[in-house]
Amino acid sequence: MAIAHRRIGTGPVRVLVLHDWFSTSGHWGSVLDHFDPERFSYAFLDYRGYGDRREVPGRYDLAEIADDALALADELGWDTFSLMGHSMGGKAAQQVLVRAPERIERIVGIAPVPAAPYVMDEATHALFYGAAEDPAKRLAILDLVTGQRASRHWLAGMVARSLETSLPEAFAGYLASWQTLDLSDAVKGSTVPVLVLVGEYDLALTTEVMQATWKAWYPHCRVHSLPGSGHYPPVETPVAFVTAVESFLTAA
Repeated sequence: MAIAHRRIGTGPVRVLVLHDWFSTSGHWGSVLDHFDPERFSYAFLDYRGYGDRREVPGRYDLAEIADDALALADELGWDTFSLMGHSMGGKAAQQVLVRAPERIERIVGIAPVPAAPYVMDEATHALFYGAAEDPAKRLAILDLVTGQRASRHWLAGMVARSLETSLPEAFAGYLASWQTLDLSDAVKGSTVPVLVLVGEYDLALTTEVMQATWKAWYPHCRVHSLPGSGHYPPVETPVAFVTAVESFLTAA
């Protein structure tokens, strides 16, 4: 395969997985043990500048992620498939949908960034845009989105892995893309079935935000809150997360 990726399962339900801003295809934790490998085929893509594709040059924007996602699907022989996107990956999934709506069966958004530009006040803008070069700002963001509940050790480990597995210029470039890009007009009214999973303690991408955006724009969207979780349900509540995802992907 020309595009490096990770695979779980050989089942008939095909799912292309897009990671968040801080993580890679290798940072899904114990949840990988809970996916059903007989019913599902999951393909986890690394973006350019991240993980196994850390040294692959690129523009580092969502359009490029969509191009690579569709190219990977072609290499896998997947004419149609579902998308699962976490946070920034949720907005990237919508870019894939805009590019190739006829190929997308369903979308699972995990604390997903909405299609519209993500509005930031001055302090938030400084925090996020300073995070590419400042580990303390990365930790502050992770602490916020997990509800200021996670241990400092866990947060520090997340920061260390993000620094190790992503290029600063890629980290900064993807932020500029997902924060400013406006796909809202392009996705409004899409009839693709959508499940949006929100962590109960996520202080940024809340249930209210999802109801006002995803739920308003996708007629067949369901927003589901996961108790006991913040912005990282696959890591924080893995069994409940997988159960919700696979139930949705196989529902009539």
